[in-house]
Amino acid sequence: MKWLILAGLIAVPPPVWADRIVAARTIRAQEIIAAEDLLLEPGTGRGSVTLQDLIGKEALVSLYPGRPVRAADVGPPALIDRNQIVSLIYLRGGLRIMTEGRALARAGMGEYVRVMNLASRATIVGRVTADGQVLVSQQGSW
Repeated sequence: MKWLILAGLIAVPPPVWADRIVAARTIRAQEIIAAEDLLLEPGTGRGSVTLQDLIGKEALVSLYPGRPVRAADVGPPALIDRNQIVSLIYLRGGLRIMTEGRALARAGMGEYVRVMNLASRATIVGRVTADGQVLVSQQGSW
């Protein structure tokens, strides 16, 4: 790596030149990002996010043309919408209890979501599974 020496006192690394990823069009929040929605621009991007990290993800905020897309701007696609009726599953040993609940927020696979149990009206937290069900932890109350 080459270093720049300023006045013989301080060694400073040269600027990093890397492509940056920008939105090709306005992408609204909750839209799924496709390959044609993104462009690579030469610049001084940090290179912390790649195209593979963004394609197929859901925009969490509106993304505007020409502006860089950050990893924090995207997340997993939502499988559960707010107020959607979902299956709640409680597993412990050989015991399996299933009931229905109302989601209190949007969530994607692997994310935690608050759900109101329709039978008891208790609010619990569970993790979203790949098929859109909510797996309730042992600490959850029924």
